[in-house]
Amino acid sequence: MPNTKHNRLVASTIAVVLGATSLVACGSSDDDKSESQSGPATLTFWTWAPGMDKVVDLWNKGPGKKQQITVEVKKQASGDSLITKILTAHKAKKGPDLVQAEYQALPTLVSNDALADIAAESKDAKTKFADGVWQQTTLGTDAVYAIPQDIGPMMFYYRADLFKKYGLTVPTTWEQFAETARALKKKAPDKALTTFSANDSGLFAGLAQQAGAKWWTASGDKWKVGIDDAATQKVADFWGGLVKEGAIDNQPMYQPAWNKALNTGKEIAWVSAVWAPGTLTTAAPQTKGKWAMAPLPQWSAGENVTGSWGGSSTAVTTDSPHKAAAAKFAAWLNTDPQAVAALAKESGIYPASTSAQTSDAFAQPPAFFSNQPDFYTKASEIAKTTAPSAWGPNVNVAYTTFNDEIGAAAKNKSDFGAALKTMQDATVADLKKQGFGVAQ
Repeated sequence: MPNTKHNRLVASTIAVVLGATSLVACGSSDDDKSESQSGPATLTFWTWAPGMDKVVDLWNKGPGKKQQITVEVKKQASGDSLITKILTAHKAKKGPDLVQAEYQALPTLVSNDALADIAAESKDAKTKFADGVWQQTTLGTDAVYAIPQDIGPMMFYYRADLFKKYGLTVPTTWEQFAETARALKKKAPDKALTTFSANDSGLFAGLAQQAGAKWWTASGDKWKVGIDDAATQKVADFWGGLVKEGAIDNQPMYQPAWNKALNTGKEIAWVSAVWAPGTLTTAAPQTKGKWAMAPLPQWSAGENVTGSWGGSSTAVTTDSPHKAAAAKFAAWLNTDPQAVAALAKESGIYPASTSAQTSDAFAQPPAFFSNQPDFYTKASEIAKTTAPSAWGPNVNVAYTTFNDEIGAAAKNKSDFGAALKTMQDATVADLKKQGFGVAQ
């Protein structure tokens, strides 16, 4: 599952550490700084992924040994703590060579000139990833600021046994989803199809992404913010309406009450991502083998697009004196079959590489979904339909405001749309405060 505490860093922390920043980083590739690597190179890699040291050992004993490029893993905290540490280290010109970075953190790091443009060194890697995934590391430019590592394509999970018991059909559109929620309430008033968790900004962002929202876009040398755009309003009105009428629950996820609701069948579905089986294993252990996975419902019949919730990349920093060597390792880590298989086994990731998604590492379904042999085959097909995301340099501000405003609206069963306007205003105000240009 994604780091549910990510991006709650107070924006002023970044501003105090770094001062005002510009829109686009140079993505420095100074030859006099980056290519002091005619001899052996030792690279430092900041990462939070479990078991990464075992994966890196494969490099050090194989390709790295041949190329005289050694990588040393330095385990770090994830989310905001890591962003702050990277930016602080960069200010002192003491950043690592490589860093694991969540996709939504890339604009913040790039706008502070902390990440190098590795387009020249990674040109062969692009074909290994779905377009929507690759776009997250380019920020819509010709530059490449990281290599995709893992992704979180969103899907619909449901209790197959209870859907059958109550005569429900798996929804293929959001309209059918709402009808299914209402039908279940009529047949079993004590149950709910699912919950809207107002403390999960990443989930809502993924749903908005599926609907076509682009919360941040670059316009010349300015940022344009569209958090209250028509696509996001549609998503907010849909979920807010279901909460207001009581068709679904509105309790937060990952809490004991939510776990119990899933474990006892009080809630019988979950809009989540490919990593959901791991969460269900601990949240609802008594329901093993009773769930099934299907594509996310669509806004219009016949569409085929999903959003993403979670995921990270491997980036090379501008502080590295060995950028080409670091870029080679980043590409190997996330595209080499042996490396990606090790990432899946040791770190428990769902790889961004499309070929890796159909490798032997994913030949069998997750143990919790042993009743669905084609789980990963379906997951791979869904992953290819991931819509491009649009992150900006102050995701943390938007997410924090979401938790406050949408959280209050969900609790009070009031208008979600008004909360979006507050998110928009807070995000724009913060960009201006930090010194970014903002397009209207």
